[in-house]
Parts: sequence; structure tokens; C-alpha cells
Amino acid sequence: MNNIKNNLLKFFVLILMINTYLYSNETIWLHDYEQAIAKAKKEHKDVYLFIGADRCKFCKKYKEETLSDTAVMKRLAKDYIPVYLSRDQHLIPENYETDGVPRHYFVQANEKAYFSTRGLLEIDGFYTMLDEAELSKE
Repeated sequence: MNNIKNNLLKFFVLILMINTYLYSNETIWLHDYEQAIAKAKKEHKDVYLFIGADRCKFCKKYKEETLSDTAVMKRLAKDYIPVYLSRDQHLIPENYETDGVPRHYFVQANEKAYFSTRGLLEIDGFYTMLDEAELSKE
């Protein structure tokens, strides 16, 4: 019986650690498109819209390996309002594709998207995407 209790305790500690790891940067992510646009207008920033799905293994890997990186999140938050919308949970405006996730959109505060791409991005690929988005804005 003690062995079962110890295993259950280990399991719950592991779940807590994974949850903390995955959502440590969650505090800067918005989950409401309209709220993100309003904040972008107020802060004179653009919006980085990441559309994913709850059971998407590529979205999960992107969150775990790229978006958990402190430097990535710091760079993103410097110039953008990050918003994550799951096609399974959140209201996504009709003008954004939800097939083939993860999807990435860069949107001005006036709601004009100026760059989009899709796919799993490692850290270097993420920085390349930011550079490409900036170039396409000009």
C-alpha cells in the first residue's frame, strides 16, 4: 500500500513540474483576439497570433522546445502582443486559417495581417520567422 502511495505522490509531483514548465511563460499569453488587438493599440505594438490545437503534437513540441525559452519569450514580448488561440477552445476570427497547425500570424493593431507561416519552429527558425515578418512589414 505504501508503494502505491509513493507512486501516486511521485506522479502528482511530476504532473505539477510539467505543468509549471509548460506554462511558465503563460502569463504573457492572451487567449482573446479582441483583447490582444486592444492591447496592441494601447501599447503601439503588433500581435503575434499562434493558432494551435489541443491534441497537436507539433504545437506541443513548439511550446515545450521553443516557447519555453526565456530569450525567445523576452524577444517576442518586446515588440509583440502574444496571443495563443486553440482551434478547440477559443474563438478565432474567420479570416485566419485553422487547418495545418501550428500557424503563425503577424498582425498590425488595425487587424491587417502582414506575414503568416505555419509549422513547427525550433529556436533558430523562430528568430528567422521574426526577421522575415519584420522585412515583410516594411
